[in-house]
Amino acid sequence: MVPLKGWRAKGHEIIFEADTRAGKLFDILLIGCILASVITVCLDSVRGYREAYGAFFLGLEWLFTLLFTVEYVLRILCTANPWGYVRSFFGVIDLLAILPSYLSLVFPGTQYLVVFRVFRVLRIFRVLKLVPYVSESTVLWRALIASRRKVTVFLFAVLTMVILLGALIYLIEGEENGFTSIPRSIYWAIVTLTTVGYGDLSPKTNLGQTLAAFAMILGYAIIAVPTGIVTVEMTRAQNSKVTTQVCPNCSREGHDSDAEYCKFCGSSLEFPIEKDGGDIGDARGSA
Repeated sequence: MVPLKGWRAKGHEIIFEADTRAGKLFDILLIGCILASVITVCLDSVRGYREAYGAFFLGLEWLFTLLFTVEYVLRILCTANPWGYVRSFFGVIDLLAILPSYLSLVFPGTQYLVVFRVFRVLRIFRVLKLVPYVSESTVLWRALIASRRKVTVFLFAVLTMVILLGALIYLIEGEENGFTSIPRSIYWAIVTLTTVGYGDLSPKTNLGQTLAAFAMILGYAIIAVPTGIVTVEMTRAQNSKVTTQVCPNCSREGHDSDAEYCKFCGSSLEFPIEKDGGDIGDARGSA
């Protein structure tokens, strides 16, 4: 790994970390800009505001786009592995946050791409690097990842169930009662099993209503299953504490408090930094 030195080392400490005053201030200012940008986009979508202040909103949006562009370039320059950051989750989000504005200059009529700017809202989660929240967010993320196979099996079971219920209600009610096909009947089964109950399609026969009552009760029973799965995994994940430290190589977070190496790429978390004078220190000592 090529050691960082001078302003790049200092920049990494400020931009990627949140355990210093400068790092926290940077995160707070960034979140303020994100919120202001999201509010600007939302107000611009209101016709009355757009007709009265359209030019002002456009100027603000380009100002935020330029600020986010400078931030994106600085993040690339202040990491030991720029390509690792670009491919990381937040690296992709950062790029999607600024790309639509520039694409609209090259491809007129692609204004619908402005919808991608909503990804800027995800930047709010950078506040999770402010220590009071980072452990809880990591616990939730680990629980979701650990339970994904169980939840997938559960969803396949529910899919089988709604297909069976849809086929049964189609045979019982028939086209004369609005169940014109099995796919439409499956739609009814999904609405009923999830206890949504739109009411646009309902059984008319006694047997069909009995099946509907069974599906409603079954719906209440299965709602608790994914909740229980995730809760168990959250309990297991709470045993480990994490820090706000970012790997200088792959730019990923969520490391244990006593970790010396990145759990994702194996790089040292206390990477050597070459100072302007030629001395070698670690990332913490150079801040």
